[in-house]
Amino acid sequence: MVKITIVGTGYVGLVTGTCLAEVGHEVICSDICEDKINILKNGECPIYEPGLLELITKNVKSKRLTFTTDVPSAIKESDVIFSAVGTPMGENYEADLKYVKAVAQTFAENLNGYKVFVNKSTVPVGTGDIVKETIMKTLNNSVINYTESDFDIISNPEFLKEGAAVKDFLNPDRIVIGSETKKAEELMKKVYGPFVRVQSPIVFMDIKSAELTKYAANSMLAVRISFMNEIAAYCDKVGANVKEVAKGIGLDTRIGPKFLNAGIGYGGSCFPKDVAAIVESGKQVGHDFKIIKSAMDVNDIQRTIAVDKITNILGEDLTGKTITLLGLAFKPRTDDVREAPAIYKIRELLNKGAIVNVFDTIAEKNFKLDNPEFNINYFDNHYDALENSDCLLLVTEWDEFRTIDFAKVKQLMKGNLIVDGRNIYNPKEVKDLGFEYAGIGRQ
Repeated sequence: MVKITIVGTGYVGLVTGTCLAEVGHEVICSDICEDKINILKNGECPIYEPGLLELITKNVKSKRLTFTTDVPSAIKESDVIFSAVGTPMGENYEADLKYVKAVAQTFAENLNGYKVFVNKSTVPVGTGDIVKETIMKTLNNSVINYTESDFDIISNPEFLKEGAAVKDFLNPDRIVIGSETKKAEELMKKVYGPFVRVQSPIVFMDIKSAELTKYAANSMLAVRISFMNEIAAYCDKVGANVKEVAKGIGLDTRIGPKFLNAGIGYGGSCFPKDVAAIVESGKQVGHDFKIIKSAMDVNDIQRTIAVDKITNILGEDLTGKTITLLGLAFKPRTDDVREAPAIYKIRELLNKGAIVNVFDTIAEKNFKLDNPEFNINYFDNHYDALENSDCLLLVTEWDEFRTIDFAKVKQLMKGNLIVDGRNIYNPKEVKDLGFEYAGIGRQ
């Protein structure tokens, strides 16, 4: 058992702390946000993540998991401190490290014996050096008699998929740890020992390589998505079916089938921010990430595709037309709406004069908070949202939308246009019911 403190209780911090408690460690999840900690202390979860609340309840009951706003005391009580605070995108697209630096300073101010500082947040290459510099500067300016030998810095990037984060953490395909000393490595082996299996090794490397691994992984996935979206655009022009193309290339073992689904662009808290950050980091050292920049350009174009398909059929002026969006979250099984494709679609539709109905009971609360300027209609049932609509635009592929009753929808809608932004419907079946169908890269 290792005593662990997590600083920051967002997606990464809360999942990390809860899952580490689940395997027997003593974990304190800390955050300066009183509202968030009060929610957790009241037995609720501030984020929607399947399976997380159940694990929180279980481990709080077993007294392996506690919550506090007293970050200094939490640091003093633990041997390993995970920094899981946000790294928002700055003005020039670089990652803003102010919260990471703040945790490093608090760490130094409360050092009371050997401890390991673990960067769990997604941070650019060189952050480990910045953290060490911040800690040393704080120690040198204090009366605390501690030196560089009394702490170690670790880079431990997360590879969690929102909507499957608990499963990913408990059953990792790899655990990447960047370290400078054997002492720190041995302690991290104790932290992650319960997760190590033949198929999920701990991969030790230097800190800068670990920091880059996270950015490189997300950039690679973003490039795959944008590549397939470009293929889909070409399929639209020549009459090919992008889903068949994806199946054909995905069976190649050198390529594989994952992240080959064409759609309306990637979003969320990671891909947009991380690919922009690595491009900016490259500029700072004179390196031009041409492929990654192209992936970003394709994604910007892809955000307009669905509305273009609507206006191609209904006309540029959508005044008086009702468009119903199914889904607001950037992906299913999460309430995260950061950089969600729905934001861009709604803004375009409103600018063209459309009346916009939306349905997504899981993500609605966050969407309203993040986009109060949108004058749109929220519904508690997707059939109610579709009544008298001219067009159904599928944005998020929630399971309930896969089994929608199109015969009922045909009776409810005023128009007959289906824009399938995630290619989950059978075009022939939809057309046979009298709908006009527009997919992404298929007819």
